[in-house]
Amino acid sequence: MAELVKKAANIEPVFVEEKLTPPWKEAWISFYKNRLALAGLGIVGFFIMIAILAPIIAPYSFKEQVLTDRMLPPSSDHWFGTDDFGRDIFSRIVYGARISLWVGFFSVLGSVVFGTILGIVAGYYGRWIDSLISRIFDIMLAFPSILLAIAVVAILGPSLQNALIAIAVINIPNFGRLVRSKVLSVKQEEYIMAARAVGMKDTRILFRHILPNSISPVIVQATLAIATSIIEAAALGFLGMGAQAPTPEWGKMLADSKNYITQAPWTLFFPGIAIMLTVLGFNLMGDGLRDVLDPKMKN
Repeated sequence: MAELVKKAANIEPVFVEEKLTPPWKEAWISFYKNRLALAGLGIVGFFIMIAILAPIIAPYSFKEQVLTDRMLPPSSDHWFGTDDFGRDIFSRIVYGARISLWVGFFSVLGSVVFGTILGIVAGYYGRWIDSLISRIFDIMLAFPSILLAIAVVAILGPSLQNALIAIAVINIPNFGRLVRSKVLSVKQEEYIMAARAVGMKDTRILFRHILPNSISPVIVQATLAIATSIIEAAALGFLGMGAQAPTPEWGKMLADSKNYITQAPWTLFFPGIAIMLTVLGFNLMGDGLRDVLDPKMKN
């Protein structure tokens, strides 16, 4: 018995080091398990590849007109048929992916930058600054988004660049209010109060502590906003206030083909399908990111 006690006393404790999964890896695993989110990512990736490889994929130039080939139905020579100017619709849709994605990404990027800055300032400093910025947001949100976009384009002039600016402007309040609400809750945390107590500057608190802890809902909202921006760009193009001919923007293609819906329905069908699939992909991917990044959605 004494020998057993002696041996037990000489045994050194063994500590098993537990390996923690990095947050980004855990998020990817959760995203990977969501089949709809993966489908959305695949659709978005597909259109991004089409946009990048447009000169290689497109069999014709998007502005090449062959009047003798007007209104040809889909065939081996023209997979999606031709339009009223004899232009290959498949080539125009391929090049149109560049425009729609470009407008979607950069309009949302502008909205995120300005909306985040205004939201952080309003939420952190409060008082009259918060009241002023919030009232501006309320005024902008009082107008239907498409009408506000039309007003901005009417002032600046119809063009693709001005449509991008208009879409960015109308989405600023959405990101601003989202960030403001997040900042109002984050700035009450103990570590923010501790940072203030030790004399840390406001700029360092904002960009080192508050912004990183407020960015998750912005990422989710930005993904969903890209889909909305693509629809808004198509709507402005359809109304003649976005891209101008011969730019192969999908909304503009729908507007040019609306008079031929019975004579050549393929001229509307394929651009509409492209818009629908792109928007669906971003929506599915955005829903998946929301499930991963939003703590309220986690079990």
